[in-house]
Amino acid sequence: MGDERFLLKDMFNRETIGVIADAVAAADSRFDPAAFLASVFDDEWGDRELKQRMRHAAECLRVGLPDDYGAALEILVRAAPSADAAGFAAMILSDFVEAFGIDDLAASIPALEVFTRNVSAEFAVRPFLVRYPDRMLEQMHVWAASDQPDLRRLASEGTRPRLPWGMALKQYQADPAPLFPLLEGLAHDPSEVVRRSVANNLNDIAKDHPDLVVDVLARWQDGSAEVSGITRHALRVLLKQGHIGALRLLGFEPDPAVALSKLSVEPGTVPVGGKVSVRFTVRSTADEPQSVMVDGVVHYARPTGATTKVFKWKTGELGPGETWSIERSVTLKPMSTRRIEPGIHSCEVQINGDRVARIEFEVTA
Repeated sequence: MGDERFLLKDMFNRETIGVIADAVAAADSRFDPAAFLASVFDDEWGDRELKQRMRHAAECLRVGLPDDYGAALEILVRAAPSADAAGFAAMILSDFVEAFGIDDLAASIPALEVFTRNVSAEFAVRPFLVRYPDRMLEQMHVWAASDQPDLRRLASEGTRPRLPWGMALKQYQADPAPLFPLLEGLAHDPSEVVRRSVANNLNDIAKDHPDLVVDVLARWQDGSAEVSGITRHALRVLLKQGHIGALRLLGFEPDPAVALSKLSVEPGTVPVGGKVSVRFTVRSTADEPQSVMVDGVVHYARPTGATTKVFKWKTGELGPGETWSIERSVTLKPMSTRRIEPGIHSCEVQINGDRVARIEFEVTA
C-alpha cells in the first residue's frame, strides 16, 4: 500500500471483475455479463477508490439480477465457488449483501458464511452488528465455535472496532467488554490467521482503552506460545507509545540501566527521495541481563507541525556491560501514505518507551 505503483483498488479490474461476471452468468443464464461489465467500467471508474469501486460493482450487479433479493442472493451463492478465482475482487459478493441485505437478516447471514470463504466478509457484517447488535453478537459466537477457520476469523475480524476501510463499530469503541469473551475463546485457535485477527481486534480496542487491554491480556497469560504471540502483536502500538503497563507485561522495564553514545546521522542534508543513516551505541550499565527494546522515532517536517512514525529497530536481551552498535536507514521517499517535504526533520532514539536522545537533519527539495 505504501508504493504508489500498486494500489489495492487496482485489484478491481476488467480481468478480476470479468471472472465474477462469468461466474454469475454460469449460475443464471438470464444474467448478461457484457452489459454488467459495460456498466461497471464507466467514465468515472478511474476516479473511484477501493470501497467506491466495490460498491459500484455491487450496484451494477444488482441491476442485472432478479428484483427479489433472496432470488438474487441464491444466484450469487451458486456463483461463489467460481468467483473465487477473482481473488480480492470477490469481496463484491459480500458487499452486495452489505448494500442490499440489511433488511433480510435470515437470508443474508447464510450468504455471508459462503462469501467469507472467497476473501472475507469482515466489512459486510458491520452494518448488521449496528442494526442487530444482540443477534449478531450471538452469531459471532456461533461462528467462533465453527470448525471452519474462515468463519472463526470473521468472528474476530468482523467485530474489530476500528477495522481499516470498514465502518467503525462505535458501540465497541465505547464499551468493548462484550468482545472479550469472544476473543478469549479464540486465543488458542489452531489457526495463526485467526489468532492474528484476535490480536488486531485487541490492538483496535487499545486505541480507546489501553489500560483495559493490558489488564485483559495480563489475565490471559498462561505461558502458551499462542497467547504470548497475541500479546506481542496486540500491544505493538502501545509499546511504540511507551505505555508502561504494556512494556512491563512483555518484560521491558522503563528507565533501563543503559548508556547511549556516538549518536550521528549521515548525511546531514539529503534531498527528498534520499535516505540517511542513523548510528549510535547502547551499553548496559547493569549487573544483570535486561530486556531492551530500541525504537527510532522519526519526526517528518510539515508546515503545520511534524508527523511522527515509530520504527522497531532492535529488541533483545542486553547482558551486563554488553554494547549494541546500531545503524539504521531512514528512507525519505514519498509514499501514498506519507508525504516528504523539505525542512528540518529529526530522529529520536527510544529505549523501553523512553526517548533518550534526538538528532536533526535537513531535507531539501
